[in-house]
Amino acid sequence: MPKVVAAGRKPEVFACGVCHRADGPGGPESSSLFGLSADYIIRQTQEFRTGQRSGSASRVPTDLMTKGAKAVTDQELAEAAAYFAAIKPRANLTVLETDTVPRTEVRELFLTPIAGTEREPIGQRIIEVPEPLEDYISRDSHVRFVAYIPKGSLEKGKALATTGDPRLACATCHGEGLRGTDLAPSVAGRSPTYLFRQLYDFKSGARNGANSELMKPIVEALSIDNMIALAAYAGSLTP
Repeated sequence: MPKVVAAGRKPEVFACGVCHRADGPGGPESSSLFGLSADYIIRQTQEFRTGQRSGSASRVPTDLMTKGAKAVTDQELAEAAAYFAAIKPRANLTVLETDTVPRTEVRELFLTPIAGTEREPIGQRIIEVPEPLEDYISRDSHVRFVAYIPKGSLEKGKALATTGDPRLACATCHGEGLRGTDLAPSVAGRSPTYLFRQLYDFKSGARNGANSELMKPIVEALSIDNMIALAAYAGSLTP
């Protein structure tokens, strides 16, 4: 493990492994690096550095990434990217369709169920929680997540991605099983919360880097329900 992943470089560079975990699974608030090429990781970091990529996430992870991207050396970035790109992806997510979900609260940036409370309607939401939260806060890279999604989302997402509008033929760029190509990254098995946020960011203009011009015409007509369905479907696939 490169030093920049394990410990960072004080005071400017936060250890990559703190947010993305030691071998890259990440979480709803920070991208999983599973299945990403070294070139893609480098390019995205450079886009944070130049301001082409900001995002609608909590300011804490976004600000940390932007600050670190500006301070990291090209050598450190190359070492970290090569390290993460060499790791074999693994599944760490269960996607469940449901009408009701546990009531949740935000603790340390993460949603977690409120102990002893009743369930509530899911509505137009993705509710994604680590199991257990305490291990995730402790940076355990083997914590699994449950992503609750509205009923019918998986079927709708599959139809949109594979048989609907030709502009939404996701596999054209993202490859078979949505596991990535030289043109576009793998999105299979990623956090539905994170994937929804990226679709929203492309639509709103918060992401303006490489391939954004390809994505914007695709997402501009998507409703919230469509973005939830696409994110849920991609998240349910094997990485």
